[in-house]
Amino acid sequence: MTRTLSRPERIAWVRLARTPRIGPLTFHRLIARHRTPSAALEALPRVSNLVAPPTDKAEAEIDAAEALGARLIASCEPDYPPLLAQLDAPAPIISIRGDAAWLKKPTIAIVGSREASGAALMFAERLAADLGEAGFTIVSGLARGLDAAAHRGALATGTAAVLAGGLDHPYPPQNLKLHVAICERGAVVSEAPLGTVARARDFPRRNGIISGVSRAVVVIEAALRSGSLITARAAADQGRDVMAAPGSPLDARARGSNALIKQGATLIENAEDVIAALGDPAPALRPHSIGPLFAETAPAPPGLPGKIARLLSPTPIHVNDLARLLEAPAGAVAAALTELEMNGQAASLPGGYAASSGAAFS
Repeated sequence: MTRTLSRPERIAWVRLARTPRIGPLTFHRLIARHRTPSAALEALPRVSNLVAPPTDKAEAEIDAAEALGARLIASCEPDYPPLLAQLDAPAPIISIRGDAAWLKKPTIAIVGSREASGAALMFAERLAADLGEAGFTIVSGLARGLDAAAHRGALATGTAAVLAGGLDHPYPPQNLKLHVAICERGAVVSEAPLGTVARARDFPRRNGIISGVSRAVVVIEAALRSGSLITARAAADQGRDVMAAPGSPLDARARGSNALIKQGATLIENAEDVIAALGDPAPALRPHSIGPLFAETAPAPPGLPGKIARLLSPTPIHVNDLARLLEAPAGAVAAALTELEMNGQAASLPGGYAASSGAAFS
């Protein structure tokens, strides 16, 4: 059930969400257990040595967002992107500058190489324009190259950009004019707190938001070690459709997208292919459920947290994958991750992912 938070509730929500070592998994477990963010904050000293940010800091972030022409939206509120809200552990709070309604329309992400070829840039812009004319909001990451081309193609019909840093630190600098245009005619989204400067380790989180707010992800010209493949993997784990445009086998920039097609991604050549792949009507989402993640669970078996800690790295891994690797119940793995996160040994990420502690915002 969605509802709009009062200002005191929003302040408590922000304080809990910004508490160090409390990521999305732990946040939602605390809300499920204590029902309100205020009650969860009161319980923190009894269960850990974590210290939430002071009230005035949360108020300052809310006021700074409003001064920027943006607002903080909690995952329980009606303006939170509906597809993102369906994930197992959505980002507890996001900031949006522009019109949040663009993310309530049918959404398709288009991503690809920062060093894209001219043909790929033209194709991305045309595909975005055609899908926009068909009623879709185009989502991408505002990166130079193909992302920027997709945003430009959809400016007239509606586009949303997802940032790795805070809304007050758009990246890269060469896309600042495009960023301003999207703020005025679309929406710019970030999970990161205001003041956050994007670092390399923040982009996988950004990619998970791109796929999380989208019905499908289209990859155009991605190399084998491209961040676009991280977005595609996140999309598959989140139950989204993954599509890819084929590229020349002689161009290293297309090897990743071609590999996706070999692995089962839908081959697309135009907007009609994308729409046909979605079906009419579009098939129901296939949420990547992890069962009783937010229900009461028994204590983790002895030794499980240590085994999980040894498996974690800066590369995000889904809690289901951890459970399969360890042959342990997903609920016990989630409980152990909560313990690890509160001890500073893990970070929970949107969509039910976890990573080593360095993947969390400082």
